[in-house]
Amino acid sequence: MSETMRYAAIMLAAGVGIPLLAALNAQLGARIGSPVVAAVVLFCVALLASVAVMLMTQGAAGFARLAGQPAHLFLGGLLVAFYVLSVTFVAPRFGVGNAVFFVLMGQMISAAAIDQFGLFGAIVRPITLMRAAGIGCMAFGLFLIQRA
Repeated sequence: MSETMRYAAIMLAAGVGIPLLAALNAQLGARIGSPVVAAVVLFCVALLASVAVMLMTQGAAGFARLAGQPAHLFLGGLLVAFYVLSVTFVAPRFGVGNAVFFVLMGQMISAAAIDQFGLFGAIVRPITLMRAAGIGCMAFGLFLIQRA
């Protein structure tokens, strides 16, 4: 399997995981009556899993280089917290499909902007007419999925 295919498979699995995460955490939040507690539990499990993978693959040496990094690079943690808290609260009220639909729309818009301008060190990939058409088709496809 080529490197590109491995990356595609990994990202496909990650994509499958997003609605599963939303549904599972929304159900946990509803059962215990607290979306915030459900989010905290999710983050604790995620932290333990991440620490285990770190220790098995590279150890803790990377922590030594954290001090010199720009503060804005740590905002990703806040974005993850916002996603988990919002989807855990919104999905039971709005539907997992609807919640994930709008998450996907937001992802397409922000990914296109990041690529267009090479933000945060990303490879510049201009929004050509073909890419814009592809994004439009994806958006329309997502819309049709929700209408059916």
